[in-house]
Amino acid sequence: MDARGGARTMTTRAGVIASLVLAVGLFGTHLSGFEVPVARQSLSNFPSQINDWHSAGEQPLDDEVLQVLGVDEYLNRTYVDPAGLPLNLYIGYYASQRQGNTIHSPQNCLPGSGWQPIESSRVELTAGGVTFPVNRYVIQKSLQRQVVYYWYQGRGRIVANDYANKLWLMIDAARLHRTNGSLVRIVVPESVGQPAAADRAAAAFSRDIAPRLSAYLP
Repeated sequence: MDARGGARTMTTRAGVIASLVLAVGLFGTHLSGFEVPVARQSLSNFPSQINDWHSAGEQPLDDEVLQVLGVDEYLNRTYVDPAGLPLNLYIGYYASQRQGNTIHSPQNCLPGSGWQPIESSRVELTAGGVTFPVNRYVIQKSLQRQVVYYWYQGRGRIVANDYANKLWLMIDAARLHRTNGSLVRIVVPESVGQPAAADRAAAAFSRDIAPRLSAYLP
């Protein structure tokens, strides 16, 4: 493809993305309708023991952060494996996203807290015979590095792509009369000299919790 063809492709893609963002904005501002009630378990009941991982405590978010996030329920918990490796599991659940309280992408939040992405990719994981997509980031602040895995889950679907998640939100609002959804994020610090261990832990924990989530994130 020549430079002009590449430029046209990029322009077209940018136009599609801009149109989608505009449509989502109009959806969040103007769309009215009822929400079908959804039965679910509270995140407070999420297991404190996940295979070899056990809870090392909850980290409550302050009121200012909660106001920005707009979540209806959340879990922010540290788990530790038998070797002492910690990870953070954050799940933010939204019962409705019709009034502008939509899920915040970690891509936007991390730089604001001083963490800069230095690697990004999308991986496919399999758990319980089901393959699902996950966003993978390596982030850095000063000399610290962390591996971040995250995905969107709700309405019977797991989605990694931010724009696809917003598109499905509009479709499901019209088709199912449901806009509930959630963000699942796992953060593992990289140990000095053992960067691959954080990746293995994030992937393993993702596979461990995936089959358990549907009861909490329907």
